[in-house]
Amino acid sequence: MADPKAENATVKALKKSNVARYIQLASLFRNRIESSEWGVGDKIPNVEALAEQCGVATMTIRQSLDILESEGLIERFRAKGTFVKERPNQDLWCEVKTDWTGLLIARENATIDLLGDEREVQLPNRGGLTGNLAPSYRHLKRRHSRDGVPFLLADIYVDERVCPHIPESAYTEVTAMRLVADIPGQKITDAHQIVTIGAADLETSNELNLSIGDPVAKVQRVVINQVGDLILVANGTYRGDMMKISVKLR
Repeated sequence: MADPKAENATVKALKKSNVARYIQLASLFRNRIESSEWGVGDKIPNVEALAEQCGVATMTIRQSLDILESEGLIERFRAKGTFVKERPNQDLWCEVKTDWTGLLIARENATIDLLGDEREVQLPNRGGLTGNLAPSYRHLKRRHSRDGVPFLLADIYVDERVCPHIPESAYTEVTAMRLVADIPGQKITDAHQIVTIGAADLETSNELNLSIGDPVAKVQRVVINQVGDLILVANGTYRGDMMKISVKLR
């Protein structure tokens, strides 16, 4: 039997968020399967029991279970109930490196789709970025996938002055950092990345096949050359369920 205190905490959490209740509950139930609280082959509580636990209408529970069924995680049988079919994919193969060498390596079997390519644009938001702004940038919008599953949506700004030295094929083949890593006459003197955790918005949910509000990791990478010019700004949004951050300590 579920802990009444945990049930109360669930109800409070649902009320605090602006995300639709059925989406929140789908995430909650998915986590129960992932953690084996609801094991493969187990019969989960019926709709009425879940509605009482979570303080929502039975229709909201049905909507959340519809999501899990569409993902192939549960099976429903008339007069028998709802059973866990399989656990969510635990292969967190999208590893975000934190060292320069790691950021230059493309992921095995990954493909890059070029969704947009604009020339001579201005950096839209400098924010807290350091370095000298280039007169203009080439703006690339890319989607990274593996085995047909998208995992990264990226906005990349490359100093137009270095673009002639980058092969066109590279824009759909290499990582953002690799684009500027080996340009003749350019020495990278400052490169860093910032990782923040957020939630999928409408555009991200559409491009990465997520529900609005699902967890994502937002990564900004910045490269400055030997004269202090900001030659690359790459803003990436990773699916939270397919990535991990690797930090080398020694």
